[in-house]
Amino acid sequence: MSAASAATPDAVELQARQLLALIQPLLDAMGDHPLAQAAVVILAGLVIAAGATWLLGRIALRLARRTDFAFDDELVRLLRPPLFYTLLLIGLLIALNIVPPGAAWTDTARLVLKSVSILIWAVFLSRFLRLLIRSLAEQPDRAGLISLHTLPLFTNLASALVILFAVYLLFATWGIDMTAWLASAGVVGIAVGFAAKDTLANFISGIFILTDAPYKIGDYIVLDSGERGEVTHIGVRSTRILTRDDVELTIPNSVMGNSKIINESGGPYTKYRIRMPIGVAYGESVAKVREVLLEVADRNENVVRSPAPRVRFRAFGASSLDFELLCWVNDPRLRGRAIDSLLEQSYNAFNEAGIEIPYAKQDIYIKAWPPRR
Repeated sequence: MSAASAATPDAVELQARQLLALIQPLLDAMGDHPLAQAAVVILAGLVIAAGATWLLGRIALRLARRTDFAFDDELVRLLRPPLFYTLLLIGLLIALNIVPPGAAWTDTARLVLKSVSILIWAVFLSRFLRLLIRSLAEQPDRAGLISLHTLPLFTNLASALVILFAVYLLFATWGIDMTAWLASAGVVGIAVGFAAKDTLANFISGIFILTDAPYKIGDYIVLDSGERGEVTHIGVRSTRILTRDDVELTIPNSVMGNSKIINESGGPYTKYRIRMPIGVAYGESVAKVREVLLEVADRNENVVRSPAPRVRFRAFGASSLDFELLCWVNDPRLRGRAIDSLLEQSYNAFNEAGIEIPYAKQDIYIKAWPPRR
């Protein structure tokens, strides 16, 4: 019996009848004792189920461990429980066929066993699809729709499809007509669609965000409204951002999908560029200012060496020569800490080098004193 054939209740019933025909001569040798024969069949089914599961664990798992990937190991572990319970259910169905017809509870018990088999294989199929999707998403050299950031979407969709298929099989097993249910579901779906259009807009936008991936969990993004923070969760309804003030923002995906978003962690690497404007007084040596600022950047522990720091002379200001120190940090989280230390070290270095930092001043000239009265 294959796993695929055991996945439907009719297949389980057919296997039970075929096995009963094979062992019927052995049961006849026990005499006309149906209950005793049923008990022996149940006990034999339990032993066979335990033995088959043990063999699968010893042989198949040993073969799976010889491969370089872990997918087959996980698949063997997932297959053992449904195999055990399916063999046990076949033994119970054989026992029900041995019981003399006419008992009122036998038909109900047979339907219950078939329903249990549906649930067992539905759980297995859901776990198998989750394992398959996760294995595809974890392949680093594979570029496709399934990736780590779209993993929750596809696993949830797979689980929903398995649940719908299992519900259909359960209704068919118990002989429930689904026509009226489907018609009612269509009417309810239209009503819900109009009532929950905002929720559906967020859901559709969430799917596009997960598949298009303008940002992912762990990225630092800046919104149109100016909020900046780390993406902590991407759901089908909303995106959550944790700001540097440890305040969590929950933003609907429909807003995120129609907004301009700056991803500071995007690009070829996660390094973040710092631009620090600095002004010095007129008359200071431009070469000296460059040398001092580059030394400050080289000594700073937050600044990376590649790309190398650089200094740009930007403009002749109203009261200063305007420079800009450009350097990089490994992560956008370090921006505030790096700017703080660079400003402190630059101020101290300018004082040591005798470089004047201009500041706004006002000179007051008194042309005449008011007359005395």
